[in-house]
Amino acid sequence: MEQKITTSYHRFEHWNELDVSDIELVDKAYLVSENAYAPYSKFHVGAAVRLDSGEVVTGSNQENVAYPSGLCAERVALFYVGANFPDQSVETICIVAKGDLLPKEKILSPCGACRQVMLETETRQRKAYRVILVSQNGVTIVFNSAEDLLPLAFGITE
Repeated sequence: MEQKITTSYHRFEHWNELDVSDIELVDKAYLVSENAYAPYSKFHVGAAVRLDSGEVVTGSNQENVAYPSGLCAERVALFYVGANFPDQSVETICIVAKGDLLPKEKILSPCGACRQVMLETETRQRKAYRVILVSQNGVTIVFNSAEDLLPLAFGITE
């Protein structure tokens, strides 16, 4: 029997079309991307996570010469949330990037490992959260759930 997997998202020509609280997340993600340690890829990624308390937690990618010992911005932020705010839920995560690894018009989409962590965070908290992805030229897409990025997750699907 053939089955179909679909996903949906909202697309904006620029992140400044988002509501004020989401613009704040984008600003914080860009700000923390400046703290990325990316001497090898020269690709600076920032993630900003809004918790249900309203607090915002950030993370940036951290590379290491002993590849693959580094960690992506999304996981830095989400693991910090899990370790320091275990009783709070993620409401929204915003991910931005700067560098030549991707053309400016391409949306940065999280790697597979980050998608798995994002979905497991959603599963752990038993509540979906929004995912905002911003390209270097400002085009933005917003998903209503991390599951939209990984519909057939390892160990979570039926």
